Amino acid sequence: MKKIIAAILSLALLTGILAACSSSSETSAAEPEEQTNIEKALALIGTFASGDTETARALLDENYIQHNLAYGTGEEAFIGSVEYLASAQTKTTVENIRAFEDGDYVFLQTVYNFAGAGEQVAFDIFRFDEEGEIAEHWDNLAALAAEANPSGHTQIDGTMEITDLDKTEENCELVENFLYDVMQGNNPDKTADYFDGDTYIQHNTAIADGVSGLNEALTALAEQGIQMIYDETHMILAQGNFVLAVSEGTYSGEPTSYYDLWRIENGKIAEHWDVMETIADESTWQNQNGKF
Repeated sequence: MKKIIAAILSLALLTGILAACSSSSETSAAEPEEQTNIEKALALIGTFASGDTETARALLDENYIQHNLAYGTGEEAFIGSVEYLASAQTKTTVENIRAFEDGDYVFLQTVYNFAGAGEQVAFDIFRFDEEGEIAEHWDNLAALAAEANPSGHTQIDGTMEITDLDKTEENCELVENFLYDVMQGNNPDKTADYFDGDTYIQHNTAIADGVSGLNEALTALAEQGIQMIYDETHMILAQGNFVLAVSEGTYSGEPTSYYDLWRIENGKIAEHWDVMETIADESTWQNQNGKF
């Protein structure tokens, strides 16, 4: 009888050991969770502050395409920029404000201070390839204003929450039509259709809230002989109630890149952030990929 009990206890002990080994094996074999594309994009811009070239290299496609005309194209050019910023006496700072995802694209609103050169607000767009690597980049940057605009808003404050994911395509189409009708001047009489009365929160540094504020600003520019012209829209990206449009035109006769972020509410344009950037003369370009 004692031999039988001992055998049962031994079998139970062996079963427990095998189960523990199996559990340990499964745990050790488990792979870390895959980063989302937003997390990858944030990690990449974070390397400007950290100087982590290993992370940058792991995130980038070796044939990385750069559209910021002040930098060379390709993975090695990006790595060189990270190394340069890491060697600067003044540390680079990176503060992401908003992050969105649309298919293979991530678009960010971020405040940078590159090696102490001064704070800039930026919109970055990253395209991911089939392997999940960052393959292409576009951006617009402008100095971060020291003071709020006439309605007390800054270039980066305001609503953060992403909602209405089921209306992404609908909101994208709304902005596309608004750009064609109003910003490109094809049907300006339709302007009122895109807003809820005069309700419109404005983050442009020089313009007050409301459609009335926008009209007053444009009238003031016209009186100074300054025209803000949108000729072509190159890209529209959206996630839920936020839509980013990349357009090309002129401002006071100078070739200009317009990045506009709109928040849509109940089928109307409710809030706006933007970054305008003069397109550099081609003789100064560090790559030949073009701004767009």
